[in-house]
Amino acid sequence: MSLVSISDLLKKAEAGGYAVGAFNCNNMEIVQAIIAAAEAEKSPVIMQASQGAIKYAGIEYITAMAKIAAENASVPVALHLDHGTSFEQVMMCIRSGFSSVMIDGSKLPFDDNVELTKRVIAVARAVGVSVEAELGKIGGTEDDIHVDEKDAFFTKPEEAKEFVERTGVDALAVAIGTAHGQYKGIPELDFPRLEKIRSMIRVPIVLHGSSGVPDDAIEKAIKIGVRKVNIDTNIREAFVQACRDVLNKDSKEIDPRKVLGPAREAATEIIREKIRLFGSSGKA
Repeated sequence: MSLVSISDLLKKAEAGGYAVGAFNCNNMEIVQAIIAAAEAEKSPVIMQASQGAIKYAGIEYITAMAKIAAENASVPVALHLDHGTSFEQVMMCIRSGFSSVMIDGSKLPFDDNVELTKRVIAVARAVGVSVEAELGKIGGTEDDIHVDEKDAFFTKPEEAKEFVERTGVDALAVAIGTAHGQYKGIPELDFPRLEKIRSMIRVPIVLHGSSGVPDDAIEKAIKIGVRKVNIDTNIREAFVQACRDVLNKDSKEIDPRKVLGPAREAATEIIREKIRLFGSSGKA
């Protein structure tokens, strides 16, 4: 089947009370792992590419691999731009064939974020592409943020309501305590904040930086209303560890297939685990 937008997937997730996994891809093996996991679990899936992935693999390769994967899949597959930061980059991805894009204006002043998001939506909607935006700042790996600093960076529920009303965005990424990359400690999510945001907006909520968040916290966030969960670091960890294991056993191995094949299998397994955690197994 052809690529679908995340709007289609997240509306069904909202009705069913589960979340759809959004998994970052950087190469062919990870693309194959994402599809293999989704097929095995009979789950819809979001394949997403960051600016780094596009720079590494090339937008033509990323788009072509995703399209081939979707065409040969029996489950719904979306191709999503993760953290697009400029209008021009988002347009490049739309022209290339992405079915969904994220415009991340979270570092901009509130009104500028609104205007940039509206500008992207005006073009994307015309060609059937869905749009995710971000409000609040999702940090890196630091775990020593004080309460007053947290409040300054976390998504304010009242602003989330105004942002959604003014933009009409399809999905909103919120900052409630997750971070990108590997955590130094156990992240503590601000569930009361998430509950208040959920009570004030009706669009699907997105949780970034979810690798390393305890399973019970992910489950609680989904129960409250998170409908898209992003995973990248956990896939990298499994993939690279499998490569290391092969080379540690035989340092003279020179066949990339014998190194990358087990890595692909390891990535597939971790993605299957996440799909089951998110509750989307059997929902294709």
